[in-house]
Amino acid sequence: MDQPDRADADESLPPAAPPVPQPEPVVSETRTAVPLSGFDAPPSAFGVPQAPMPPAPTTADRLSAWQDEFWAWIKTLASAALYAVVIVTFVFQVARVEGLSMAPTLDDQDRLIVNKLIYRISSPRRGDIVMLYYPLDPDKMFVKRVIAEEGDQVRIVDGRVYVNDVPMPSDYVPAEYQSHDDWGPQVIPQGHYFVMGDHRNNSQDSRHFGFVPKRYIVGKVQVRWWPVPQARTF
Repeated sequence: MDQPDRADADESLPPAAPPVPQPEPVVSETRTAVPLSGFDAPPSAFGVPQAPMPPAPTTADRLSAWQDEFWAWIKTLASAALYAVVIVTFVFQVARVEGLSMAPTLDDQDRLIVNKLIYRISSPRRGDIVMLYYPLDPDKMFVKRVIAEEGDQVRIVDGRVYVNDVPMPSDYVPAEYQSHDDWGPQVIPQGHYFVMGDHRNNSQDSRHFGFVPKRYIVGKVQVRWWPVPQARTF
């Protein structure tokens, strides 16, 4: 029995080729750039070429750096020494009391700060406690109280001090430290001062060595800083 025409037509076509497997799509590793923070982004992330690592310092470099630091310290110490000299010469000086001529105001071995600048711009005043060169031996220094200024008249009667016939306050002199001598009257010459110790019966002062020239007065005792419990200003 004859086959239908359709069958004949199928026999005329070549056999169908088997399906060819398609390769899997390749996913590129390129991703969209994500901005990094300034802390973890390399310079290249911002279009800046990365600088090469600096070479390790050599022994000569270390020696040069040490020398620079050494000279910097020398300059600092020299500046500090210069400032100290200027301060001690023109502004302040540290002094130590030896003896009891200013007791009870100042005791033996008290440490003082003396203001040397104040009498460059002003003059000593009555009641000031001053450091001065001993007029009979300028290599020594005394601490005394200014009792009278230039032009004043001073007299002492039974230990009582009168300046221009006015009795001077002496509440800082205890009775057991009071003297009973007589002196004067005398007028203080121009440019000079009359000084006394607070321990009147145990003090070598203007009653013995005379008037003190202003140029011999080093400065005003400003602070007693030692011993600390008795620290005070004057």
